[in-house]
Amino acid sequence: MPHVTFIHGIANKPPPADLLTIWRRALADAPEPCPLNSLGVTSSQVYWADLLNEKPEADLSSYEGVLENTAGAVDGAGAPSAPPIPASAEEGAFLKALRAKLTTRDDADLDTDEPPSARPADPNAGALERVPLPWFLKKRFMDAFLRDVHHYLFDVEFGPPGKPAVRIQQTIRNLLVQALSDPSISRPHVVVSHSMGTVIAYDCLKRVAQCPGIDGLITIGSPLGLDEVQDKLQPGWSREQGYPSERVAGDWINLYDRLDPVCGFDPLLANDFGRRGGHAVEDVVVQNNGVWRHSATKYLRQPEVVRSLRRLLGV
Repeated sequence: MPHVTFIHGIANKPPPADLLTIWRRALADAPEPCPLNSLGVTSSQVYWADLLNEKPEADLSSYEGVLENTAGAVDGAGAPSAPPIPASAEEGAFLKALRAKLTTRDDADLDTDEPPSARPADPNAGALERVPLPWFLKKRFMDAFLRDVHHYLFDVEFGPPGKPAVRIQQTIRNLLVQALSDPSISRPHVVVSHSMGTVIAYDCLKRVAQCPGIDGLITIGSPLGLDEVQDKLQPGWSREQGYPSERVAGDWINLYDRLDPVCGFDPLLANDFGRRGGHAVEDVVVQNNGVWRHSATKYLRQPEVVRSLRRLLGV
C-alpha cells in the first residue's frame, strides 16, 4: 500500500489532523482528482508549527478558501512581533541577504503601508514588492519566513510562550526521522514537502545519517534555489553532487510558480542539485490562481502536482 508523508512550510498552521485533512482534500478536489483514500494510499503529516507557535491556528477557512485577506491565507499566521535578532555576524548577514530577496524597503517604510507602484521589470525590486497585496499582510509573511528559516538553519534554541525552549533543527530532524521510520509504512513511500518543509526534507535526506530512505520526493514552492539556504546546507550539499541519492531511490520532482515569492528568484533546482550520471531534479512550472502564489493547497490542486504524485506512487 503506497504512503505519502507530507511536510508543511512556514508560519502557524491548523492542528495536525485538520491540516492533513485539508491537504488530502485539496488533492481529492483537484481538477484531476487524486483521492488518496479511494486509491488505497495512506498518509501522514510531519508537523512542526507547534515548536514555533503558542497554539494552532483556529481559522481553518484561511487554508482552504481562495480569499487572500488574512495572515493565514498568505502564510503569515503566527508571525513574530519583531524580526529575529541575530546572535552573530554570520546570522546578521544571512538575515539581511534573505530579507533583501523579499523587499528593498526597511521596516519603518513598510509600516507606512503606502508602497510605491511596483515595477516587475525593476531588477532591484524584491519578490514581495511584485505581489499586489497590502504590506501589513506581506510583512507578516516575511517575518514568519525569516524567523522559521533562520531558527531551523541555525538550530536556534527557542520556545513560544508557555512552552520549553528546544533546539529547532535538531528537534524537527528527530520528528522527520521518526515519521519516516514508522514500521507500518509500506512502499512506495513518497515525501511531499512545501516551502520550508522542502528544506527540512532535503536536510534530513542528504545530511542526517539515521534518516531512512524513500522512493520519491516532491517539492513545491521551495526556497532551496536560494544561495543563502544552500550555503547553510553544507557540508553535504554541493552543486555537482547535491542530489540526495543516498536516501531517495527514485525521482525528485520540483514544482514551482514563477510568481511565488519564495522560489521566484531561483525556482529551478536541476542546476543546483546535480547527480552523478546527468540530469537529477525534474523542474515543472505551474500557474497558481490569485495573487498569492505560495499557498500549499493551490499547488496541491495543480494537475502537474497530481500527475507527479500519481506517477511516483504508481496509482
